[in-house]
Amino acid sequence: MRMMKAAWFETFGPARQVLRVGERPRPEPGPGEVLVRLRTSGVNPSDVKKRAGSSPTLLDQGFVIPNSDGAGTIEAVGAGVPASHVGERVWVYQAQHGRRFGTAAEYVALDTARAAPLPAAAGFEVGACLGIPAMTAHRCVFADGPVAGQSVLVTGGAGRVGWYAIQWAKTARARVIATASRPADEQACREAGADAVVNHREPGWGERVKAANGGAPVDRVVEVEFGGNLPEVLACIRTGGTIATYASMQVTEPKLPFYRMMYADLTLRVVLVYVMPEAAKQAAIADIGRALAEGRLRHRVARRLPLEELVRANELVEQGQLRGCVVVDIAAA
Repeated sequence: MRMMKAAWFETFGPARQVLRVGERPRPEPGPGEVLVRLRTSGVNPSDVKKRAGSSPTLLDQGFVIPNSDGAGTIEAVGAGVPASHVGERVWVYQAQHGRRFGTAAEYVALDTARAAPLPAAAGFEVGACLGIPAMTAHRCVFADGPVAGQSVLVTGGAGRVGWYAIQWAKTARARVIATASRPADEQACREAGADAVVNHREPGWGERVKAANGGAPVDRVVEVEFGGNLPEVLACIRTGGTIATYASMQVTEPKLPFYRMMYADLTLRVVLVYVMPEAAKQAAIADIGRALAEGRLRHRVARRLPLEELVRANELVEQGQLRGCVVVDIAAA
C-alpha cells in the first residue's frame, strides 16, 4: 500500500488536541476522478468549524483529512477521464464537502469537475485561495444579474470574501462602496478597487453609505454580518434592492423586520458556496480562470505555514485577525 503524508482528526475539539500529522494510505482515482499531488492547502473558517464539531455526523465513517481548497498537479486519472489531463496545474475546491478527504495531504482524489485549470501566471499559493473566498464572492456579486452601472455595498470589504467581492464588482463596472473599521482595512478596500469606504463601527453608517453614493441608496449589498448589520443596510438600500449574505456570526438567528423589507420589495439571497447551483460554480470557475490568465485578480496570502504547523494555521484562522488567506504548504517543488 502506497502511503502519503497527511493531517487528520478522529474526534472533534481544539486544533491542538485533535489534529495529527503522519502517514495515511494514498488514494487512487476512481471513475470520473483525478489524483492531484497537492502543493498547497487553504485553511478557511468553515474548515476549522468542521474540526470543532459544526457537522456532528462528519466522523461517522472514520477520520477526516480537513480543508476544501488547495492546488497542485494532476498525477493520474480514473476511468472516463482523458489521460491528457495528467500534468495539468489545477486549483481544487469542495474537496472535503460531503466526504472525508480534503486537501491537507500530499494527494487527493476527487471528481474532475472539482479540479479547475490553474493558469501558469498564478502560483500554487493563489490556487489555495480561490475555492471558498473567490467563488463565494462571485456568487454574491453576480447571482442576481449584471452589476454594470449599479452601486454595490460590500460590508467587511477587507475580509477574505469581501476583498474578492470588491474586485468582481469593480471589474464589472459597478460603483463600489465598502465598509471597514481600521485604517489598514480601509486602505486594503481602496487597493481592491472600492470607490469609497465608510466605518461600520460608527453609529448611523448606513446614512454615510448613501452620502458616499451621491445621496442615493445602493442597488446591491454583499453582506458579511447579516444579523448585526441589517438595520444599517436597510437605511441605505433602495426599493427593489438585493442583499446577498454569506455569514451572520454575531447574530446567528436574526429577527427580520418583515413588513419593512416587504414594502421595500427587497430580495434576500443566502449564499453557501458548497451548495450553490452547478451552473453558478462553473460560471465562477470560468471567470476566475480568465481573470487569473489576464492578471485581473489580486490576492492576499496572510500567512504560509508547512503542513506540520496545521494546528497553528487553524488557530490563526480562529483568532480572526488575519485579512488574507492562510495557506499550508504541502510539498516542495
